Amino acid sequence: MAVRNESTGAAKAAASGSDGRFVVSGLPSGSYSVDVFAPSFAGSRKSGIKLGQNATEDVKISLNVGELSQSITVEGTVSVAAEYSPSQNTLEARSAKSEISPEFIQNFASPVADFTELLQMAPGTFSVNPNGVGLGDSKTFFRGFKDGLYTMAVDGIPFNDTNSPTHHSWAFFPSQFIAGVEFDRSPGTAATVGPTNFGGSINLLSRAVPYEMDIRGTAMYGSFNTRMLALDFDSGNFGGKDKKSSLVINLHQMLSDGYQTFNRQKRLAGFMKYQYRLTQRTTLTAFTGLVELWTNTPNANQPTRAAVAQFGDNYLMSEDPKRTDYYGYNFYHVQTDFNYIGLHSELGRGWKLDNKTYTYRYWNKQNYQNGNTISATSGVDKLNGYRKVGDILTVSHETAHGIFRTGLWYEWAYTDRYQIPSDPRTWVNAPLSNFHENFNTNSVQPFAEYELKVTRKLSIAAGVKFSSYKMDLLQFADNGKTVGNLGGQPWVKHDATFNNVSPSFDMRYRVKSNWSVYGQFATGSNIPPSSVFDTKNAAVAVLPKPTSVKTYQAGSVLKYNRFTLDTAFYYSHFQNPYSSTLDSSGESVFYQTGPSNTKGLEAESSILIAKGFSLYLNGTIGRARYQNTGLYVANSPQNTETIGLTYRYKGWDVGYFNKRVGPMFNDNGAVNQAAAIDPFQVSNLFLNYTVRGDSFMRGTKIRFGVNNLMDKHSIVGVSPALASSATSPNDLITLLPARSFTIQMTFGYAPKFN
Repeated sequence: MAVRNESTGAAKAAASGSDGRFVVSGLPSGSYSVDVFAPSFAGSRKSGIKLGQNATEDVKISLNVGELSQSITVEGTVSVAAEYSPSQNTLEARSAKSEISPEFIQNFASPVADFTELLQMAPGTFSVNPNGVGLGDSKTFFRGFKDGLYTMAVDGIPFNDTNSPTHHSWAFFPSQFIAGVEFDRSPGTAATVGPTNFGGSINLLSRAVPYEMDIRGTAMYGSFNTRMLALDFDSGNFGGKDKKSSLVINLHQMLSDGYQTFNRQKRLAGFMKYQYRLTQRTTLTAFTGLVELWTNTPNANQPTRAAVAQFGDNYLMSEDPKRTDYYGYNFYHVQTDFNYIGLHSELGRGWKLDNKTYTYRYWNKQNYQNGNTISATSGVDKLNGYRKVGDILTVSHETAHGIFRTGLWYEWAYTDRYQIPSDPRTWVNAPLSNFHENFNTNSVQPFAEYELKVTRKLSIAAGVKFSSYKMDLLQFADNGKTVGNLGGQPWVKHDATFNNVSPSFDMRYRVKSNWSVYGQFATGSNIPPSSVFDTKNAAVAVLPKPTSVKTYQAGSVLKYNRFTLDTAFYYSHFQNPYSSTLDSSGESVFYQTGPSNTKGLEAESSILIAKGFSLYLNGTIGRARYQNTGLYVANSPQNTETIGLTYRYKGWDVGYFNKRVGPMFNDNGAVNQAAAIDPFQVSNLFLNYTVRGDSFMRGTKIRFGVNNLMDKHSIVGVSPALASSATSPNDLITLLPARSFTIQMTFGYAPKFN
């Protein structure tokens, strides 16, 4: 638990005894809040506790049974530095992990940030959105792994596209839905489910359901004419004498012109999360989130060197209908929903059950101009839509000797995809598509693992996961671009099954109460994309196998009251995505492009400098190279560094963060290291004031932020037009967006009830 002075922000942490009681002494008079956490329970807060001089106060707080991975871990070891840290690992670590705190998201990130921005400051991680923070579809890179080589999840539920396991930062889960992030830079244990537990897993945590009533209205304005209106409602406990229900709701609208010319964005979104305490041991949770997005982002999403040189760093599209980059020829309409019902139950005698049944939908309708000439078929009418239904069941049993976990992830998905040539001036489509396909995907992952408590300090865990994916495809005859006329048949049916076995093993040793070390061996897999069937007659001579990874890691987590240090050494041997060639009969044969190795050192630390002042540092040194050539894997910086200085006192939260990304390379198709990317850095500054204490206006807040404080315009990505390393006016380049600011006013109202 943690006790915080609501006026000064000073905090003390303590661990309860076996009877559940805790004692905190030496507190000056004032108003305090108490946060209590326990494994498998949802955190609870009681605020407005008045403490007089030399007085004592008996505080009773009840905990609701929570969901698995529903809250950031709080250590039993007292560490004020850890409490102030924006990102850290835990003493229970079994792999290199960063848990990004709610305080960082609420105070030290842009109000319109997407989840890639929330990961930006983690060790070895980088992402860039050239249209401005949260104003586009950006990707996260780390350790040489690109999007599609790691799993992303919401409250433990994986989400990804069906044609390839990639993600969209502008869909499903905007930052207004997110309370924290668990970022595991490893394939995880056998119990870590998902389609691509390859490079790692990123678990976004939805906002917790508070136990006190709050109503907040928000208005925000920022650079590039960015505006946001939001309404948040926390019900507190309600419903009859026992008050077993609680609810949180967010509704918001975001509008922006964007930094890049005519790259406008509009988002309407909201979520509702409801919890009902069936018994003292069982909690039911229901979540639903909706996002609707309109944008003028073009398909390439990058200007050429020549256009930037002529029109400026912010150039992307034109307002001239005679030009192929006219904004009216490029637009998206994306609709997503995400829903689940979760059940967590303490069954007794050490048994626990967690189950989540879910469904989500992605419907991306896009139109864009393709090529350098406007014609009756130069536009593309594109759809990528799918609906998924799934369930994740985990059953565990804990004894004095260890913990046994077993369960099953099952998911069914239906996908509809097409691209049809069209006239961008009228959007009248051609008779035949470039391709059109429907397919079903069935994913099954049973798993089992056992964590043996060898001694009080040493634990060893081993497990295995079996993965099976079956795709049933229906591909329609097209204009010859993909499968052709199929000999006069309207469609062709085919299927593919991919299987993989992924073992895991780890050891954790508690050197002292505040120091633990670990070692891990983990494996993961990644199935080929549906495009392996995008060949003449949809005929594939040899079905490719899933790619695989083997990861070895060792690390240490150390926590003192005023200092924390997390370190990790890693080595991964992995296979890369597929390429294809034609065999003697003219059929495509898909093959792996050769193995790669990534290895390095990561560290992150938080230091309490003085009252209210805290310093956060992380750094990485790494190499990700192709084994056969020794060339660097694209978007794998040789080093990264982050420095953050924060001040938290009497309602004030001030923070400065700088992220430097070292030298790296971009590829050009099959040509590796085709373009060198020089080091770049981004500095962000945030200033916030929040009304705290037991005032009915608590939660009222003013936020001011500046992103890219130094106004850097570095080139951070290149898609070369030439096969050689020489630059070309036709290169597509990605630039840092210019300096931007946001100012936000949140008005809180928190009525008191007896």
